Amino acid sequence: MPDKEWIKTLKDGRRVKFIYQELRRDGAFVTAQIERNEVVYSVLLTKARNPLTREDVESHFNTELASE
Repeated sequence: MPDKEWIKTLKDGRRVKFIYQELRRDGAFVTAQIERNEVVYSVLLTKARNPLTREDVESHFNTELASE
């Protein structure tokens, strides 16, 4: 399955690029990168219950995105 990616603008105006990649055996690799920021937050999920929704992916980064 091809990667899914999208950009979301947060309430404070920052733009975040999310990437969701399904892996074999119900795994998933998800990332979030804030625009103009070299830091990329990544999570490897071993039991992802694929397919994940955008909200599922975004929820994995609530803490990281709130602390910027």
